[in-house]
Amino acid sequence: MAKDRELPEIPSERGDDLHGLEWAEEADLILFVAGNQFMVMPELLEAFQKKHPEIKRIFYETLPPRLELKQILAGGALFKGRLIPGIPDVYASVSLEAMERLSEIGLIQPEDYFIYLHNRIVLMVPQGNPKDIREVADLAREDVRISQPNPEFEDIATYILEMYRQAGGEELVHRIMEEKRSLGTTLLTVVHHRETPKRLLEGVCDVGPVWATEVIEAQRRGLPLEMVDPGAPLDQRDKVNYYITSLRKARNPEAAQKFLNFIKGREAQKIYANYGFVPEFTGS
Repeated sequence: MAKDRELPEIPSERGDDLHGLEWAEEADLILFVAGNQFMVMPELLEAFQKKHPEIKRIFYETLPPRLELKQILAGGALFKGRLIPGIPDVYASVSLEAMERLSEIGLIQPEDYFIYLHNRIVLMVPQGNPKDIREVADLAREDVRISQPNPEFEDIATYILEMYRQAGGEELVHRIMEEKRSLGTTLLTVVHHRETPKRLLEGVCDVGPVWATEVIEAQRRGLPLEMVDPGAPLDQRDKVNYYITSLRKARNPEAAQKFLNFIKGREAQKIYANYGFVPEFTGS
């Protein structure tokens, strides 16, 4: 495939988003999934491999889908000087536009992708909510420092900006994304919103819009973090769709199909639900 852009570079500190890297070139299955699924993947893949023990070596990424899409379009990515495979067997994103882009260049057909999950946006704050943040409009305050997902890399940012628009119009978007960024009280993430809990715990920021599943996972791990729930429709629960597809130039098409069948099944959907995701399928 012709490369339509330079190889993207995966930051060296994001090795925890590359799993099974030692057999990336010989993997029985290659998965690129949204970074906000990092907490569910070990249990999900353990259940999958129990059903399909013949699929032994799995390489998977939990990077932002936009970065993974750049990797696909470029035919690879660099990590610490090493070339990482560019074409996964399965790619998942929270962006319909990503699926349409892959369809445009012939890596998938429109009938290949489908919705398999949903999620919602909430505000993550330190335990006790010391800045007394009660609603989205509070993010405009001068004393509130925001950890903001970077729109260049993160699909979640699209939904966050829409939340801002619904809460306070373009004025609120401009206040958070332009004015406060220039003042240093809106800090964009470098790679993805998994950086937000660290910033909150270190006192660098006071709040960060994240997936609800991020707060649930943080609390499951015992971290002193809390959720401020903006509620429907601000949380975008009716708009956040998770798309998944196999790729037509993938190396392991049979394994890809097995994974897609599994992901729609009751066991996989229940595992996702246990981590706070909203399932799409309720069948067997």
